[in-house]
Amino acid sequence: MYKKLLLAADGSVHSIRAAKEAKKLVSPNEGTIDIVYVVSGSSSKQDVLRFPSKEEIELARKGKVKAIESLFEETSIPYKVHILRGEPGPTIVEFANEGEYDCLIVGSRGLNQLQTMVLGSVSHKIAKRVECPVLIVK
Repeated sequence: MYKKLLLAADGSVHSIRAAKEAKKLVSPNEGTIDIVYVVSGSSSKQDVLRFPSKEEIELARKGKVKAIESLFEETSIPYKVHILRGEPGPTIVEFANEGEYDCLIVGSRGLNQLQTMVLGSVSHKIAKRVECPVLIVK
């Protein structure tokens, strides 16, 4: 069992699967989970156009990880949500390397080989640069 996990989440089905795996890897009485959600520049612009106030933007962003939070609330695993701004890959890497985590867990979006070669994936960027072990959940 791990004591300090970092879960990269974006509210997608893939990140919920990753959260379920994280839940299996930490003991409710001994470990904690930090959930990190990164707001990119493009999604930030879309949020400003979609929502009339800063409060509604913050509520929408917190809503992205609400399903994941409820997974940990039902088992009383201590967790903390961090909403960061920046490019997802490098921002998660920097946060993880500063935090001394036992393991980072991230969902895989399932890009095909061509998409991965051209675009790269956040999970691949994280796995290459994070100093702690990384679990990529398909």
